[in-house]
Amino acid sequence: MARRGGGSRSWLAGVFVAVLVLGLGYVAWLSLGAPGGGPAPTSTVADLPATMSSTPTPRPTQTPPPTQTSESSLIPSPTPRRFKVGIVAGHWQSDSGAVCDDGLEEVTINLDVASRVVAILQYEGYDAQLLPEYADELDGYKADAFVSIHADSCNVPGATGFKVARVAASAIPGTEDRLVSCLIKEYGQTTGLPFHKNSITYDMTAYHAFGEIDPQTPAAIIELGFMGADRKLLTEHSYEVARGVARGIVCFLEGK
Repeated sequence: MARRGGGSRSWLAGVFVAVLVLGLGYVAWLSLGAPGGGPAPTSTVADLPATMSSTPTPRPTQTPPPTQTSESSLIPSPTPRRFKVGIVAGHWQSDSGAVCDDGLEEVTINLDVASRVVAILQYEGYDAQLLPEYADELDGYKADAFVSIHADSCNVPGATGFKVARVAASAIPGTEDRLVSCLIKEYGQTTGLPFHKNSITYDMTAYHAFGEIDPQTPAAIIELGFMGADRKLLTEHSYEVARGVARGIVCFLEGK
């Protein structure tokens, strides 16, 4: 029994040595590369699948904590104020206004020009709103500027020019005088029309909307020109007419 067990241990030891020798030989073969002595082939960019990158993806780095800054640098820059402007298209949604013998209605001119004024102001970044003649929201209306746009009659032969006025009993006369002055200056320069000062009427200085809006809202009414002698300007060059009004409003708002 004892002799038989010793032979078995010798046989197992021989097998272990043989496996060890073969293992060491295989490792040496791998380190030397393929038969022929050259190094083992390495893959190239062309060998990689299309979905793989030829360079390793860098590991994300942590964002360093912010350094101490002054309090002012943490406060965003203030957004420029968007002035609110109310523009009334005279007689719109109410009546025709003045009517010429050939059927041209004042409201057509007023709405065309007023719509253009609002578009120009909105393009420039102002909060401009188009309003009808008798809007419910006129009651206590608050804005940085309020202008009602009208045109003068056809039946004054040879009359040409424009008019601007504020309410006679103004709660803010200095401010509204500045709005009127800006409109006169910019509208006159843009259109080339003269200021028809002597024909300002009671209907302008006591215009109904002046008594409806908030008394602290700077307001003015403008008569763009006469529908007779100034017709070509009012109907064929309405953009220039609107630009003159818009420039007057901007002059007032920006304090220029």
